[in-house]
Amino acid sequence: MRQLSKEMKQVNYCINKRSISTVLLCLFLLLSAQYATAQNDLTNDEYQAFSVGANVKNMHLWHGSVVHPGAMIATSIEYNSKNKKFTFGFWGGASFSTIDVENNTTGKNESAYYKEVSIYNKYRFSDAFFIEAVSHNNYTGVEERGDELQFWSYDKTQGYNFVDVSLGYNVTPNTLLYLATIVNGGSGDYEIQTDGSLKNSWTHYFEVQSKVWQKRDASLSLFAGGAWSFITDKTFYTNNAGNIINVGATLNKDVKIGTYKLPIGVTAMWNPEQEKIVLQLDIALF
Repeated sequence: MRQLSKEMKQVNYCINKRSISTVLLCLFLLLSAQYATAQNDLTNDEYQAFSVGANVKNMHLWHGSVVHPGAMIATSIEYNSKNKKFTFGFWGGASFSTIDVENNTTGKNESAYYKEVSIYNKYRFSDAFFIEAVSHNNYTGVEERGDELQFWSYDKTQGYNFVDVSLGYNVTPNTLLYLATIVNGGSGDYEIQTDGSLKNSWTHYFEVQSKVWQKRDASLSLFAGGAWSFITDKTFYTNNAGNIINVGATLNKDVKIGTYKLPIGVTAMWNPEQEKIVLQLDIALF
């Protein structure tokens, strides 16, 4: 996440904790009911409602940004309905290395590990079309810079929680069109006006992904993405105006270790806005 300027005004914009707890409880009861129904309808052992995953990366990329520049591990746990239309899950990231964060009180740099626990859900209307909502909760360096950690706070000037809603459509089996919108100025997605007020950007991010080559257990995909706002010049991803921010390629391959196949992905990413080129290695453990 971007570190916020000390001159920015504090804006009180918090979500009611009780309402969130109620929503989560309703979701839990709904999922429990669906899981019980699915289990009663099973005629075989193929359907598994819950799954877990783990990946190790040399760095963490997201929409053309380097979220963390060092090695990290990502884990997830999710629920999938029997008809495979609905998914609800938690995704967490933790780093093996630290970054420097300036303490607001002392002005000194403190070492902070990357920490994120995000909540996501997806609904697939068909094999080609889906809608997704994600609450990104990246609280790296919050306490180190002297702020009070509040996981459910969406105060836009705190700079670590925001929600985006996205749509995805496969125009062909190998080509995906993806559009994500950041909701209501979260995590610094705003522009400071001349009178000091904050104007929400509602940044849009659009990406095209296409698999262009495949042979046995290897495939190559190309992607290009850009960000803009219809409301402000500044966006969540850019400083002045909309721009192309994410161009590159990903090679996926299964590496054989004895009888075990280890899926790996190598992504070469170029961000023209930041004039940055990086190479990410992603190893799927399970």
